[in-house]
Amino acid sequence: MALTKVIGNGLGTLGDGTANDTKIVFDGNAQDYHIGLDDSADTLVIGKGSALGTTTSMSFDANGIITKPLQPAFLANGLASEMTDLSADGSDHTIVFNGERFDQNSDYNTSNGEFTAPVTGKYQFNFILYTNHVDTAATYYQIKLTTSNFTYIQILEPKFSSDVLYFTWDSPNLLVDMDASDTAKVQIRQVGGTSQLHVSNNGNYTVFSGYLVC
Repeated sequence: MALTKVIGNGLGTLGDGTANDTKIVFDGNAQDYHIGLDDSADTLVIGKGSALGTTTSMSFDANGIITKPLQPAFLANGLASEMTDLSADGSDHTIVFNGERFDQNSDYNTSNGEFTAPVTGKYQFNFILYTNHVDTAATYYQIKLTTSNFTYIQILEPKFSSDVLYFTWDSPNLLVDMDASDTAKVQIRQVGGTSQLHVSNNGNYTVFSGYLVC
């Protein structure tokens, strides 16, 4: 790596114009960071460690497009099996989405349906649930985004002319506050009526997603 200093204005140039990676390493006591040019990809990267391209936090391409490979973001879909005849006694039923289209930073747990916030911040969540056999005799249904700090609830009084064979629940766009290690999950609850509600395991219709905004 060549360093050329331009006398008089204090500016400098890193690199010699040939096809070589160029970087600056910040050598900390506990952790190193780097900023550098990945010449093979024509990207400017910022990351952890002393090796260029290792644990990249942010990447800028030649068109000015910025990506954050470690920014928490996930989309989980489908269930291991259809949830059938959910109890109508007012119990909360957690929806355990067990497939993942993507999970940057590995913050979603397919075994319990929970997203765990890696850092304190504001997070955006969305979900879709495809259900069958909505009971018109139920007093009400609740669909919830349950977080450690707060529970966000939609309520439905199913006063239809007859039971509904196909019903899709769409969440509002929720921007929520979470502290580091807080969790978020989707739950459904039925009060009254017959225990006949099913939640489809079809990954095209049953989806949960979220990401860190700021």
